Amino acid sequence: MSFSDSGSSSNGGDYKTFRQITRERLLYEMLRPEGSKSTWKVLVVDELTVKILSSSCKMSEFTQQGISLVEIITKQRQPMTSMEAIYFIQPTEANVNALLSDMTGQSPLYKKAFVFFSSPVSRSLVTLIRKDMKAMKRIGALKEMNLEYISMDSQGFITNNENALEDLYSDEENHQRADACLNVVAKRIATVLASLKEYPVVRYRGAKGLDATTMTSYRELIPTKLAASVWNCLTKYKQTIEDFPQTETCELLILDRSIDQIAPLIHEWTYDAMCHDLLKMEGNKYTHEVPSKTGDNTEKKEVLLDEEDPIWVELRDVHIADASERLHEKMTNFVSKNKAAQLKQSSK
Repeated sequence: MSFSDSGSSSNGGDYKTFRQITRERLLYEMLRPEGSKSTWKVLVVDELTVKILSSSCKMSEFTQQGISLVEIITKQRQPMTSMEAIYFIQPTEANVNALLSDMTGQSPLYKKAFVFFSSPVSRSLVTLIRKDMKAMKRIGALKEMNLEYISMDSQGFITNNENALEDLYSDEENHQRADACLNVVAKRIATVLASLKEYPVVRYRGAKGLDATTMTSYRELIPTKLAASVWNCLTKYKQTIEDFPQTETCELLILDRSIDQIAPLIHEWTYDAMCHDLLKMEGNKYTHEVPSKTGDNTEKKEVLLDEEDPIWVELRDVHIADASERLHEKMTNFVSKNKAAQLKQSSK
């Protein structure tokens, strides 16, 4: 594991946010496969990759890239033998078997398949695909996208491992389950670095008293184990990903909660935190009732609080008191310049 000083970033040129990089990889690197001759295609995803796509792109953007339909690989689908399909799936045995079933038999579902795996695929699965000659004739591409994370905003992401806390820190230690969890987290963190084309110096908090005479618990070794797993993934990327840096370009710091135990106890008073505390939200979607056009009843309206909302981007990290003042100023300024708003206000 390297501990040398990091160099400059490998990403030269114009600055792009994390979400922009993710979006461009999905839209232009994956949805425009070489060798495709079809104008309209079907996009086949699994339960995780559909979340990856929806976190960074809109359906209208898929349509602009020639995607006419998005299907879930685990569900029964209608044959579309005249259309090509793009598969964006995790490299699991179940997904590969479903892919081979789609492309073989007397009536394949699609004319041709371009397959993109969200993370590195094992040799055994590659061998399984190559053995099926009927499917191979209909597969136009097999590629590792190395993109298996969900972007939350312009700079943040999650690995979508909801059971990680229980798997790693449960009172009843299960080392096999914990190791599996760490491997998934490490693999997905590594795909973030693959998308950014960054090769970091990996730094981590070592366990206290890590020597031959001291018993060290599994919990104390979690940062060490995660750092090792991430590093193993990155060393493979050096050999397999084109234009991946060969020397360190940044630093990756891996810590556990013990480094800052007070943070979870401090209540956040930002606009973002208050919205999630006080409003009934589903993810970043807020549903509220507004008067109908007839004025008799109310109707429900959905609002997405995301990167496309400039007010949300401006105020989400601002203290709620400051946010309230700014919103009042914006509303006053809007009413002063909008005749329709003035008429509505005067009618009340």
